[in-house]
Parts: sequence; structure tokens; C-alpha cells
Amino acid sequence: MTLLAVRFFALLFAALALAPGLAHLLELPNKMGLSRADYGTVQKLYKGWALLGVVVVASLVVTAILAILVRSQPNELGWVVVALICIAGTQLVFWVWTFPANQKTSNWTVFPENWMALRTQWEYSHAASALLNLIALVAWRPGGRRPS
Repeated sequence: MTLLAVRFFALLFAALALAPGLAHLLELPNKMGLSRADYGTVQKLYKGWALLGVVVVASLVVTAILAILVRSQPNELGWVVVALICIAGTQLVFWVWTFPANQKTSNWTVFPENWMALRTQWEYSHAASALLNLIALVAWRPGGRRPS
């Protein structure tokens, strides 16, 4: 029962972690051409989204636990490790590119001279995270089953 529950929560958190990233990815083409004022207005929509970090941490922890539980099942372990690497990759992307842009703009309440470069950095870092989360979700295979 424990393994079944961990698999369920690994899949649930992988899906929940993908949702906001996919939203960012789908918004990207429309946001890149916005003026400074319009971009500032749109960025206010993300107030409170930092709480989604809980979902990312839960996804990382539960997937790591799943890897430990299935370590003797090579068919499943390989897929779980791929998912775990991708989820960890989203954290690398966040801390190297997204977070610094947030800091330099005070979470988009301040627009420094290079705000357009920071916008590009911020938007594409979210796109990269979305793709990593998508790979993590697709890699997930309950019981190590391969797609037919």
C-alpha cells in the first residue's frame, strides 16, 4: 500500500508542478512584446505564486522516496531517476536564472535599465522549467510499464 501511495503522490505532484510552468510557457509569446508598463501589470498576477514552491519541493521529495522504494526494480527505477533529475533540474534553473531576475527587479516591482534582458531571462527560465517538468511527468511510469 505504501508504494502505491508514493507512486500516486509522485504523479500528483509532478502534474501539479507542471501546471504553473506550462502556464508560463504558453504566455511567453504574448508577454515578450509587452511594454514596460504592461509587463509590470501582468507580473502582478504572480503575487503569491511563491507558495507553489511547496509543490516543487514535495515533487522532489516524493520522487526521491519513490526512487528509494523501487531501487530493486530496474524498469521502474530508470524512469523515476529521469523524473527526479528533471525535477531537480527545475530547481537549478530557478536558482541560477529565475531567482536572480526576481531579486534584481524586486519581484518585478522595480524595472532596472536592463529590464528587457531580465524579462528574457525570467521568461525563458520558466519555459525551460516547464519543459523539464513535462519530461518528468512523461517519464513517470507506474510499475515501470512501457508505453504500448
